[in-house]
Amino acid sequence: MSGEFEGLVALVTGGASGIGAATADMLAAQGAKVAVLDLNTEASPHFAVRCDVSDAESVDDAVADVVEQFGQLDIVINNAGVGAAGDVTANTDQQWHQVLDINVVGIARVSRAAMPHLRESKHAAIVNTASIASTVGLPQRALYCASKAAVLGLTLAMATDHLREGIRVNCVAPGTADTPWVGRLLAAAQDPEAERAALEARQPHGRLVSADEVARAICYLANPNNSSTIGVCLAVDGGMDSLRPRPPQN
Repeated sequence: MSGEFEGLVALVTGGASGIGAATADMLAAQGAKVAVLDLNTEASPHFAVRCDVSDAESVDDAVADVVEQFGQLDIVINNAGVGAAGDVTANTDQQWHQVLDINVVGIARVSRAAMPHLRESKHAAIVNTASIASTVGLPQRALYCASKAAVLGLTLAMATDHLREGIRVNCVAPGTADTPWVGRLLAAAQDPEAERAALEARQPHGRLVSADEVARAICYLANPNNSSTIGVCLAVDGGMDSLRPRPPQN
């Protein structure tokens, strides 16, 4: 895998921690020049630009800064996102607008700003971070599931629209991943240890997904050698979406 992104410039939103940070590191290790867009830029060792994906001006300025720094843009990893808990009665209109604005419209903003530069690349690719919540109804995650289902739909629409331009669009769908964000959710639970055990048990392989596992899938989808991989939603969920194993026998 070493050097397969040599000569390419990759932008990773939400790239300062968790899956985004693992992806940025992996792309850089394989030869890419990497730019991280995040609200917290101090945590990243890469070229980093503070960016709020819910603000069009912030996004436009950040993408322009990346292109000014590197002279091109070939790969966009739309990873920035936020969570939400509760059933359909639990969240206010404001919370619905905020989560959808960041998780869905944020992808559109970044992709829109990047599109003129991607059209100039011979190896253009966009990878969006969807979720197991895109295809499975998770308990107490109505708003989050709605936002991630929209990410999957948006990915397929973008893949169709930009296919003839040579811009490949795909998404990755992680199961519950062992990231700082999930760690904060666990810490807020009444019984963090029991909650973690429950999250691990609902994934058929019996553990949380690692950030590196998701990053490897993202790098596969972005890799120019995989030029026939278009409009794919790649699950990295230990089989949660498609497998129904019997409970373990005591």
